[in-house]
Amino acid sequence: MKPHRPNELAVVLHDYFTDHLPRLRGMSPHTIHSYRDSLSLLLCYLETAKKRSIVNIDIDDITDENVIAFLQHLEQQRGNGSATRNVRLAAIHAFFTYIAHRYPQRLQQCQCILGVPFKRTITRQVEYLEYDEIQSVLNVINRNTADGRRDYVLLVTMFNTGARVQEILDLRPCDLQLVKPFHARLLGKGRKERLCPLWPQTAQLLQQHLSEAGVEPRSNGKLFLNHRKESLTRFGVQYILAKYLDRAKAETPSLISKRLHPHSMRHSTAVHLLQSGVDIVTISQWLGHASVTTTNIYATVDLDMKRKAINKHRDENYFT
Repeated sequence: MKPHRPNELAVVLHDYFTDHLPRLRGMSPHTIHSYRDSLSLLLCYLETAKKRSIVNIDIDDITDENVIAFLQHLEQQRGNGSATRNVRLAAIHAFFTYIAHRYPQRLQQCQCILGVPFKRTITRQVEYLEYDEIQSVLNVINRNTADGRRDYVLLVTMFNTGARVQEILDLRPCDLQLVKPFHARLLGKGRKERLCPLWPQTAQLLQQHLSEAGVEPRSNGKLFLNHRKESLTRFGVQYILAKYLDRAKAETPSLISKRLHPHSMRHSTAVHLLQSGVDIVTISQWLGHASVTTTNIYATVDLDMKRKAINKHRDENYFT
């Protein structure tokens, strides 16, 4: 039997994921996985829509009409929101930008696909935990168990650093300096490193965590592990936070109406720093934002600052 020869799409996908993204663009594994998942979903959709084996799908099968139908499928059949739809479309756009450079003869096809617009999304109010709500969540953790002690250190470290979930998951003992000045080295978006100060209490908890786990401070293994001694996953962190949020609702009813997730801890850090008088530029560097403009959103969500502004306005006599 004559061996099956890889078609044009197979060749370009291989080069895109094994060479272009990791070597030439220096994309992080997390970004590459996101792009991979988006294109995998598109190929699976085309396999069903065209009633053809996925190994026989080629570049000619991916038209702007098919991309639009795929995006509608995500929203209507898979129940994805506009934000997720836009993430998938961004990955498709990036791939066809690469194809346009590699195959100039396909420029018209690429232009049509790049012309598929992003959908406007609803800008949701940033949800965060007030300081007393964070204390309530931490107080319901049973620190008499190994899992409870790990969960406590995990959430405290997330609140202290304001780190993204992936930054926390990638944290290693060798990234910590647990003698003064206490800090953690975080690897953020675009492989940008930053040093984040640690509060003395956080440094002490992390030191205890390393001692209990029998881990050397210079170890380059992952800091937070699950029962199988493997790195915690994003879903694991989400489960841990959701569990303690649910328990804390009985004592803190204000948590009931909030839509909270692991990234909410990052928002909480920013608002807490803002309320403590830390300037926007420092908060931006603390969180690893590429622009101060991104950080300015927290000045608009801080309810305490809004209340103070209203009280100040009420107390001033402008009409004498």
